[in-house]
Order: sequence, then C-alpha cells, then structure tokens
Amino acid sequence: MRQVPSRFAWLDALRGIGALAVVGEHLTTWAMPWLRPTSFNLGVYGVMVFFLVSGYIIPSSLERHGDVRAFWVGRFFRLYPLYLAVIALVLALAWWIPVRPEVPRDLSSVAAHLTMLLDTVGAAGVLNTMWTLSYEMVFYLLAAALFVTGVRDGRNLLPAVLALIAAAAGLVLTGPPLSGGWLAWVSSGLFVVGLGCVISGRGRTVAACALGLMALALVLLSSRVPWFGLAILAVMFAGTAIRRWERGQAPLWPVIVTAMVVAATPLWALNAGWWWVRPDVWGLTVLLAALTFAGGMALRARPLPAVLTWLGTISYSLYLVHLPLLLIVMELAGELRWSPLPLQIGISVVFLSLLMPAGWLSHRFIEGPMQRLGRRVVSQQVSLRRGR
Repeated sequence: MRQVPSRFAWLDALRGIGALAVVGEHLTTWAMPWLRPTSFNLGVYGVMVFFLVSGYIIPSSLERHGDVRAFWVGRFFRLYPLYLAVIALVLALAWWIPVRPEVPRDLSSVAAHLTMLLDTVGAAGVLNTMWTLSYEMVFYLLAAALFVTGVRDGRNLLPAVLALIAAAAGLVLTGPPLSGGWLAWVSSGLFVVGLGCVISGRGRTVAACALGLMALALVLLSSRVPWFGLAILAVMFAGTAIRRWERGQAPLWPVIVTAMVVAATPLWALNAGWWWVRPDVWGLTVLLAALTFAGGMALRARPLPAVLTWLGTISYSLYLVHLPLLLIVMELAGELRWSPLPLQIGISVVFLSLLMPAGWLSHRFIEGPMQRLGRRVVSQQVSLRRGR
C-alpha cells in the first residue's frame, strides 16, 4: 500500500536539509576545508531555508488556531527548554572550553539571552549559532502584532517593503546607530512585561503592538548589521507571502521583487565586507535557498525520504546541540585542517555518529516532553475559558 505523505512532511524535509547544511558548514570549516563550498555559504543557505519554513508556517498556524496566548505558550515550551539546557551545558564546560570572548561578562548578557534577542541588541550568544534565534523571535513578535490588530497583508507587499528598507539601510548605515548593554536591559524589561500582558489578556493588543514595534526598531537601530537583519525579515515574510499565494489570497510578484532586492543589496551596502556577502556568493546563496524551498513545494504531495523528515523532526536539537559537541571533539582532536585526509574523514564520521544520537536524545527527553507539556497547558487554558 502506497504511503501518503503527511500534510507538512515536506516542511520537515526542508528543516532536515537546513540542519544538515548548518552542521556541514561548521564541520567542513574545521575538519575538511577542501569540502567546504566557496561559491555560496552552506550555513547561510541552511538558515535561509529555515527562515522560509518559519515564515510559511508560523503566521498561518497562528491564524488557524486564532489564539495568541496559546501561540506564545507553545513557542516558549518549544524553544526555551532546550535553549536553556544548551546554555547550561556550555557554561558547565567553561572550565575546559572557555565561553566565546565576544560574550559580555556582565548581567546585560543574561538579559540578552533571556529574550533571545541577542543579535538585535548587539550581544554575542554563548554559541554563535544563537544569532538566528534573534530573528525568529523578532518574527514571532511581528507576526503576533499583525495578528492581534487584524492586519493580513492581503497584497503580499510586506516582504517587498522590508526588502526595500533593507536596501536603503545598506546605503546609509555602516553599523547600528545605537549600542550598549542598556539595550539588553530595556528590551528584556519590555519583553517580559509585554508578553505578560499578551498572555494574561490585559492590554493585549497594545502590548503586542508595542512588542512588534520594539522588535522592528531593534533590528533597524541596534542589530549588528541593520540591512542584513531587515533582509532576513523580508525573507521570512516572503515565506508567509508564498503561503498566501498558494491559497489564492494574494499575488506572487512581491515575493519575486523581494528576492531580487535582497539578492542585490550587497552591491551597494556599505557594510558588506564578509566573503559570503560578496554579491556573487550572496546571490547564489539566496537563489539556492529559494530553489530548495520551491522544490520542496513541488514535491509536497509525494513521499519524501524518511531520513529527511526524521532529521527535520529533530532539527532544532541538531541545530543547538551540534556546536557544543563539535567544540568538544575539536578540543580532543585538535587542529585538523592540515591533517591527513583519512584522519579528517575519520574524525568527521565519529562526530556525525555521535551527533545523530545526541540530537535524537535531546529531542526525546527535552524537546518532546516539553512540547507535550506545552500542549497540555494550552488545552487546560482553553478548557478553563470554555468553562467560564
């Protein structure tokens, strides 16, 4: 009997591809530089795929359930338990593998990690992969604000507008206009109070809007590279726009405009000195992420490789766990970039053979139970409201 793919199996497969790409970027950089692509950035490609998936699924899920309180409760139980566990692991290993020197050694770092808004307040995470969570959180805050105000972007213009603002920011900003540890303190205070209001229902609309405006202001005024942060948001809302187009609710041309502007911005951006933001490298990275997402959509009605959907299921665990594990292996194995090829391959195989069980275990014993607990909390809240 032919197996019918689940409705969102293709999104899990894309998450699996994204997770493998990020792991591959870090592994090849350290152990097998000869295998690392230079015509595009493998890690940024994987992250772009993740962002498109989030943009596609999060707003529609919020609209489908119609409950912003349940949304935030679910997000917290989905993101924070493993995030905090990995932070605890990194700190526990600090006697052996020192925390990155870029991480502030003061309480502002605690405030920045509390909100996950690390990159948008100019703070380094204890793991350098945590910068992406900043933009996930900004996207959630903006999506929630749009939801509670009833704004649905019926013409799909939002991603194109964000892309154009990113292009303009690239022309005029060489760095963030605002900086300092106070940003982490102020944003964390507003974050806690605002979400408290959203979840409790007291001043929910005003609080959600204030949080959305704060998030957008942080990206524009204090993120490490403002045009880059805005371009990421444009990519995420392009995923939302694709979902609306797929439903026949809005046109596709703004998505095409968004992709073109985002891909072209490094041509004139004042702050675009990294190798992977060279116009040719950046453009190919954006194109490959777009083609991968389009390919996933084209194959969404077909059975997909089970290994990819499984990797997608544990992708958040893989994303957060792989770097601490890689740091441990690097500390034990030493420098491999100029080591004999068999040793490079052998250590890489050992790392991957440890990573997959570690990702599964963290999903099995941290992610999974916490997600189920979150669903029970949401279900109890719904039952209580219905019983009033």
